[in-house]
Amino acid sequence: MSVQSAMNEATLSTAGPNEVLTLFGPRDQHVRKLRRLFGVDITHRAGKIRVAGEETGVGAAIRTLEKLRLLCRKNGSLSLGDIETAAAEEGAEIENGRPPTPSGEAINLQNAGRKIAPRTPGQARYVEAIRQHDLTIATGPAGCGKTYLAVATAVEALRNESIKKIVLVRPAVEAGESLGFLPGDLRAKLNPYLRPLLDALGEMVDFDQARALMEHDVIEIVPLAYMRGRTLNDAFIILDEAQNTTVAQMKMFLTRMGERSKMVVSGDATQLDLPRGVRSGLHDAVYRFSRIQGIAQVRLGAADIVRHRLVQQIVAAYENKDGETVVDEVSSSTKLNSDDEAISNDPGAASE
Repeated sequence: MSVQSAMNEATLSTAGPNEVLTLFGPRDQHVRKLRRLFGVDITHRAGKIRVAGEETGVGAAIRTLEKLRLLCRKNGSLSLGDIETAAAEEGAEIENGRPPTPSGEAINLQNAGRKIAPRTPGQARYVEAIRQHDLTIATGPAGCGKTYLAVATAVEALRNESIKKIVLVRPAVEAGESLGFLPGDLRAKLNPYLRPLLDALGEMVDFDQARALMEHDVIEIVPLAYMRGRTLNDAFIILDEAQNTTVAQMKMFLTRMGERSKMVVSGDATQLDLPRGVRSGLHDAVYRFSRIQGIAQVRLGAADIVRHRLVQQIVAAYENKDGETVVDEVSSSTKLNSDDEAISNDPGAASE
């Protein structure tokens, strides 16, 4: 890598024209976005990318391009989401007006090529709640970072040696389709259920390192049914898609917590795949633990969605029926104050 700086100009060396094409994006859409976000001019000539403009903008843009170059070399491609994320990590204000890095420390993954930081105030409260509490329950719509930030915080804790292992758990509940006739052994059949956790982990730990950690049981990715009878000490345990647990399953999971362990339970109450009439363990836990000291409850909303810009509008469309807002069981039974303490308004509202 070669970076040369002047007062209001910096250049970044590239590996060749293919890398430049990937960095700049189709019809230069990536570089156009960076120009708008940082208020700089970005051009390419003779194997070097030149950035010119105000000093602070130039520095931030160059650091963003360095991150994107590393990501490009790792994955072979870039998306507009990658551009926004990398830019937000360097202080750029994303284009819907939300502050990308509100008060709250970044998650330290000890990886020079990537820094993960909360991008909304709700996400910042979520990360802080995980750090300060042994049990955190998070609810919110798709795309608000419930799983991603929990996994990142777990990896941080593992690398800080405050825990000895990470256990990622998911209930094996089908979302309307039967997977019983998929080819392969039990592991192959379970892979579709556990894939989202693997995807999140893959963005934070190199493939070879992740495989080695899993071979030594430092990282486990398991279906919920395999948790019965275990006691987990010195562990960071994450239950994803918790809305699809029954009350009995939730009790079984929570009582696996051992000494010096931390748990995060996350789910989206609007995406329930349990059979009709079966009470959700997540809904039950939100009400049942509303006044227990030491348990944090965090409610994320549409403003915390950081996926594609259309996801917020899609979620809003599903929450609105004939002009009326559809309120899920969790939000109707729980109100969060500024300290993230759940206060029950109606005990009956927690039931299915």
